[in-house]
Amino acid sequence: MSNEEDKVFTTLLDYLKRTRGFDFTGYKRSSLQRRICKQMQLREIESFGDYLDYLEVHPDEFLELLNTILINVTAFFRDAAAWHYLQQQVLPQIISHKTADEPIRVWSAGCASGEEAYTLAMILAETLGAKEFRQRVKIYATDVDEEALTHARQASYTQQAIVSVPMELREKYFEPVGNSQVFRADLRRVVIFGRHDLVQDAPISRLDLLVCRNTLMYFNADAQARILARLHFALNPTGVLFLGKAEMLLTHTNLFTPLSLQHRIFTKVTKVNIRDRLLVLSQTGDEEGSKRLAVHVQLREAALNAMPLAQLVVDCAGNLVMANQSARVMFGISLQNIGSPLRDLEISYRPVELRSRIEQVYSDRHPLVISDVVRNLPDGNIQYLDVQLTPLQENGNDLLGIAITFTDVTSYHNLQTELQRANQELETANEELQSSNEELETTNEELQSTNEELETTNEELQSTNEELETMNEELQSTNEELQTINDELRQRTQELNQLNAFLQSILTSIQAGVVVIDLQFNILSWNKETENLWGLRTEEVKGQSFFNLDIGLPVSELREAIRTCIAGENHIELVIDATNRRGRSFRCRVTCNPLIGIAGKRDGVILVMEEVEV
Repeated sequence: MSNEEDKVFTTLLDYLKRTRGFDFTGYKRSSLQRRICKQMQLREIESFGDYLDYLEVHPDEFLELLNTILINVTAFFRDAAAWHYLQQQVLPQIISHKTADEPIRVWSAGCASGEEAYTLAMILAETLGAKEFRQRVKIYATDVDEEALTHARQASYTQQAIVSVPMELREKYFEPVGNSQVFRADLRRVVIFGRHDLVQDAPISRLDLLVCRNTLMYFNADAQARILARLHFALNPTGVLFLGKAEMLLTHTNLFTPLSLQHRIFTKVTKVNIRDRLLVLSQTGDEEGSKRLAVHVQLREAALNAMPLAQLVVDCAGNLVMANQSARVMFGISLQNIGSPLRDLEISYRPVELRSRIEQVYSDRHPLVISDVVRNLPDGNIQYLDVQLTPLQENGNDLLGIAITFTDVTSYHNLQTELQRANQELETANEELQSSNEELETTNEELQSTNEELETTNEELQSTNEELETMNEELQSTNEELQTINDELRQRTQELNQLNAFLQSILTSIQAGVVVIDLQFNILSWNKETENLWGLRTEEVKGQSFFNLDIGLPVSELREAIRTCIAGENHIELVIDATNRRGRSFRCRVTCNPLIGIAGKRDGVILVMEEVEV
């Protein structure tokens, strides 16, 4: 795809986001292009720009496009071995962590037309019993496709759709209604369907089991990371994540660890570092998560005050935004000074000039250390301080402010001379250690490089696997469409055969010769009685011109009557002399009637021939 086409494609995605609220920018671009091109082929449109114009003129096209992009390929007990493992090994473990009356919360994300949600309902009902299932279980089933959700809420499926359900479960949980099979109404109330966008909407929380199968593979790496952060937050500490066969999470081991990698079943990593935890909380939009974040902030402030070192924090505007307990005591800073410009406070120039140093740190964006700063104490003693100015940055780029730390090094200063002498003695040993360290560092870099190459190869293989699985589902969707068309054609063929047999039966039962000819006077039909009259079989005359026949009927005498009938006359009757196939002469009555086709148009003439008794 050229750069110009890629820009137009991006404009198309922006239009869908702006007018319909669907953000497809997190989806894999190659898959999106294939699905949209498929819809464009149906409309015989060649460029993305023309298709954008078509969408603006035909707003109903969006639903067709959405159905094409969102490949709702699903089935009951899809990958049966994985479902068996979930039922036999995982569900008992989940239930064992709950009290007897504690609710069990399950989320089927990307549920499509509901097959997986009802599969969950069946295995949970089998594990708990129907009564306890109704009392304790809540299954939340979500998708972005409203049409698929409408189908799922009806819980009505064809006989072919439930063929993968074991017979004993089929008889127990489905009821025949007409030509469909409907999931049991008393259990269906446990399943709650709703629209949810994994990329944009806050997750459902406090989950024991989260099923999100073959959904992540449609998103790019950034969108997958955001979604997985939300899914991690949604699960209880003992919660379980059940993914599709193309999703392995090899690059997200800080959030999930495999319980069964073969069946793509993972457990939540509960000991997440604070950076990852704050990232998860910030992406959830959950009120409870926000409260926990506030507690974290309070804890961090308490930890800052507990530090033995004096520390100040100055924002980019030059205001003092934080001073811990040690700094307030050491420099006489009150809580009222918090928020004031630093330049208005004594600490900005005594015991060391800070303002120019702050400007230097802002310019260089590197920490600055000022050693052996002399501070004269009120009692006449001298204190030595090391002052460090550290830039505070977000994402390694955006500057938020500067942290200033004051370390009392008076005792160390008094020992400096002795330490310098000891340092000279150790210098030789340090050089030897440095040499060894460089060798170890070289080896470590080689190992790191090898590890990065392996990780890159692994990610490429994972991406390829996801792409192949996506294409497989697209092919499956296309195959289902072709199967539906084939069934319709087969039904129409059967109807046509029945109609032809019906018409042939009528023609055979008529006790008179019947010939049907088209507007070019070619024979379309020639019944059995006509064969008996003139001695020619149907296969000998079909497609032949009626006026080229050499039979005992003087066909030339009928030419004018046939043309008149085609021209508009409705009923013409002639009686002419004829000779049958046995050579017997007789008087033959020939009746001409028009052959009326679609929309009342004349498509030919029907001739009825019978012997007149004298």
